[in-house]
Order: sequence, then C-alpha cells, then structure tokens
Amino acid sequence: MKKILSTIVALSFASTVFAAGTATIVLPASMGNVSFPHVKHQQLIKDCTKCHTSKEGGKIEGFGKDLAHKTCKGCHAESGKGPTSCKDCHKK
Repeated sequence: MKKILSTIVALSFASTVFAAGTATIVLPASMGNVSFPHVKHQQLIKDCTKCHTSKEGGKIEGFGKDLAHKTCKGCHAESGKGPTSCKDCHKK
C-alpha cells in the first residue's frame, strides 16, 4: 500500500511540475552550464519565430555562443527582463 501511495504522490507531483511549465533545458557544459526554462519563454514570448526559423520550433540552426549572446542577451536587454550578466546565466 505504501508503494502505491508513493507512486500516486510522485506522479501527481510530476504532472503538476510539467503542467506548471517548469521544464528546463540544460545546455551542455561546453556552453557554460546554462539552464534555459523553455516553457517559461514560450508562455512569455508566444512567438516561436523570435528564436526559431519557423513557428513549429525545432533545432536552431547555427546556435552557439555568438547567436545566444546576440539573441538571448539582446532580447533580455531590449525587454528589460531576464539575465544579462555572465554569472546570471552561466552557473559554475
């Protein structure tokens, strides 16, 4: 009975976490250990083409340090929201 109850609690917690949009993409260490809350950005921006080449999303061609700094940091600076300093994105 304890196992069943534990499973139910775990599943309801997991579904709450995903429903709340807390799914986070963790970029590889070669990119500086950056965590990117994708769902949060989807909810705020509502226009996939702000970052992606199509409204369907998918892999961002040529994504790397230069594009991330230009696109992500630029958007944060322009909107006055989100991290703009190195240590705010790059966690050690």
